[in-house]
Amino acid sequence: METLDKDLRSIQEIRNLIKKAKEAQAQLATMSQEQIDAIVKAIADAGYQNREKLAKMANEETGFGRWQDKIIKNAFASKQVYDSIKDMKTVGVLQEDTAHKVMEVAVPVGVIAGLIPSTNPTSTVIYKALIALKAGNSIVFSPHPNALKCILETVKIISEAAMQAGCPEGAIAAMTVPTIQGTDQLMKHDDVALILATGGTAMVKAAYSSGTPAIGVGPGNGPAFIEKSANIPLAVKRIMDSKTFDNGTICASEQSVVVEACSKDAVIAEFKKQGAYFLSAEEGAQLGKFIMRANGTMNPQIVGRSVEHIAKLANLDIPAGTRVLIAEETRVGRNVPYSREKLAPILAFYTEDSWEAACERCIEILNGEGAGHTMVIHSENEEIVREFALKKPVSRLLVNTPGTLGGIGATTAIAPALTLGCGAVGGSSTSDNISPLNLLNIRRVAYGLREMEDLAEKPAAQTEAPSIDLSDKEQLINLIVKRILAEM
Repeated sequence: METLDKDLRSIQEIRNLIKKAKEAQAQLATMSQEQIDAIVKAIADAGYQNREKLAKMANEETGFGRWQDKIIKNAFASKQVYDSIKDMKTVGVLQEDTAHKVMEVAVPVGVIAGLIPSTNPTSTVIYKALIALKAGNSIVFSPHPNALKCILETVKIISEAAMQAGCPEGAIAAMTVPTIQGTDQLMKHDDVALILATGGTAMVKAAYSSGTPAIGVGPGNGPAFIEKSANIPLAVKRIMDSKTFDNGTICASEQSVVVEACSKDAVIAEFKKQGAYFLSAEEGAQLGKFIMRANGTMNPQIVGRSVEHIAKLANLDIPAGTRVLIAEETRVGRNVPYSREKLAPILAFYTEDSWEAACERCIEILNGEGAGHTMVIHSENEEIVREFALKKPVSRLLVNTPGTLGGIGATTAIAPALTLGCGAVGGSSTSDNISPLNLLNIRRVAYGLREMEDLAEKPAAQTEAPSIDLSDKEQLINLIVKRILAEM
């Protein structure tokens, strides 16, 4: 009975929040670019000012990651995302082509449903609120129950700051009684225009199955290929930095390393030098049992946990100061845990005879899981980089940069974002790093340039015989001669 009451309370709460959000969005839709920008700046400033407090809250509540790294994520979600969108035109006339007489007008989509994961809770709230409001939309969040407190605190902080800057009340809201039924109501409600889904595969599938337009992202499972021309110490450093950042909770982080046989020894030596521990076959099998659950999903007991915690869980004796656990692997498949996504400081290690074989191995890994998301190549050979760019089933091929920070646009020039589209191959509606431009519609005003008669095909001109001047005896004789010769 208590569960039923909770479900009913959750459903009623979400209906109330959507009603207020719709009213608030109607007001946002009348605001100027300057008014919207003031609200967006207030959200970014509040998120940045509270980055440490919210990072510690998220770490304490979920047990995932490192609060020091979550500070960086909160700063990225507020400051770097804001800097990338602050001058973006998202209100009124976007552009006007006077030559072709076409004008483009920004139209907010309306109320957005924002699904928030437990791995990056506070940073994702800040980021989604920024891009939603920048496009003139309101947003209602469905928090992951395991991160409810820190998500609600983030919503409180940024919504209060937004209202002080002129934002209507209810434009940024969150369920306080999160249930599956309440989230289902949020996704299927007639007044919700778009779902912005970040979470597990089941949640993303539910979003796409809801009947409401959705932008959802699938799992990452990016391999990192260290090609023989790479600066090996720097490549290993980038991979180690990326895989240990917030204990691997960002889905763009590397999940496996692929090397050529000729550089295997040098790469292994460098990984060991920088704090990686290579598991024996027995240790690898022991840890492998804890990576996936019986139903084939990632074991939440390892997600975002430290190497020490994971080693203790699997009863492994590892050297002090170990940063990442690595297992050599030769297989790929649903039942091969190291070939799957592991949001923890654990890597698979594959060795291939050539870069062509490494290329095929990366494709096999991605087609097993993570197609459409991200992969990394470390190389100084531009021709090989180009070959990878032409063939890999990913939306982001990162070159000589950490996967985690490169994928979200922190160390690269792609759009800074915490929702990374996976394209059609990954079951996503877009391959973009999601920005405000993905959260508005464009109305095109087009003037007529042609009439219907101009579209009709004109009959081909008939070839006329050359005119002959019958008074010209020479012309007449030539014509008679030609006719006689043609008849012979």
